[in-house]
Amino acid sequence: MPKRSQFTLAIATVQRRDAVQQQLDALAKGNSFPGAIATVRDRGGRVRTYTAGVADLTTRGPVPRDSRVRVGSNTKPFTATVVLQLVGEGKVDLDAPIDRYLPGMVRGDGLDGRRITVRQLLQHTSGIPDYDDVLAGDYLKLQHVYWEPRELVDVALKHKASFPPGTSWEYSNTNYILAGLLVQKVTGRPVGEEITRRVIDRIGLRDTYWPALGDQTIAGPHPHGYYKTTPNGRNVDVTELEPSPAWSAGAIVSTPADLNRFFTALIDGRLLRPAQLKEMLTTVPAPGLDVTPGGRYGLGIAARPLPCGGYAWGHGGDIFGFETRNEVTTDGREAALAVTSMPTTEADAKRVAAALDTALCQ
Repeated sequence: MPKRSQFTLAIATVQRRDAVQQQLDALAKGNSFPGAIATVRDRGGRVRTYTAGVADLTTRGPVPRDSRVRVGSNTKPFTATVVLQLVGEGKVDLDAPIDRYLPGMVRGDGLDGRRITVRQLLQHTSGIPDYDDVLAGDYLKLQHVYWEPRELVDVALKHKASFPPGTSWEYSNTNYILAGLLVQKVTGRPVGEEITRRVIDRIGLRDTYWPALGDQTIAGPHPHGYYKTTPNGRNVDVTELEPSPAWSAGAIVSTPADLNRFFTALIDGRLLRPAQLKEMLTTVPAPGLDVTPGGRYGLGIAARPLPCGGYAWGHGGDIFGFETRNEVTTDGREAALAVTSMPTTEADAKRVAAALDTALCQ
């Protein structure tokens, strides 16, 4: 017979697993999210993958347990990691102006790359507007349109600065397009190649990749991703899309399991030297970062208070067709989940956040 403490732990584990599955089933029920997948690692080191809903609204097949999805802004921590590796190698100065590396590129109304630092880009305190606010207006017309990174920056620079650099916080994809251009200028190699060599291959993320130029598909097993603008609108299949508008701010394809591996390796110090990891994990208040209050942002990574106490580290990502939410804790818990459509209401966004909380806290 097992000891009582072991027996109690076993019951608690089953209850936790049931709660996670129930949350995913609820997410996939109704018209909000056709499919959902999550991979969870608990305090005891047990890992389980959950699925719910359907992978394809036409065939109604199940979501593959090893599903790859577009992870959107979860790309930003990969980009930030490469920048901070370059800092550790003495090739980039966090507090140098971006103009040192990309001379003359950032100029506009209240925008001057001679006064905006690399740190402020990674921290979203630069004041540079978000190009995505413009491109997202009529997405289906742009679904298969290729964009050069410099074109994305130029879209943003047509607009006035949101605030003087360093005086506030505002999430902007433009910051990470500039970070990707910085990587290319310093290394002389494509940013996707550097991310692959320095991060993906280094820690063995076998289901994670940077899309090749012109590749609009998702390689390997995957659910379809859907797009709509209203809760009861028609689901449009956007599984195949041009990822270049996301680039170093959001182009990577991965799995929930690989996202967990990446973030755990990151906070465990396997990708950055101690000094650079400390810089990454030094946070500032980030109002409006998530649907739950109290979030803070470091350099390409966020910290969020958990309802069960303590903080979790992660990021999350939204890209047409998919939303991912994921966090890890310093005591070894991991949770990453993906749904196959972006939320159209705050209530749906909160349901995804609640599912992540359940996975980390139960």
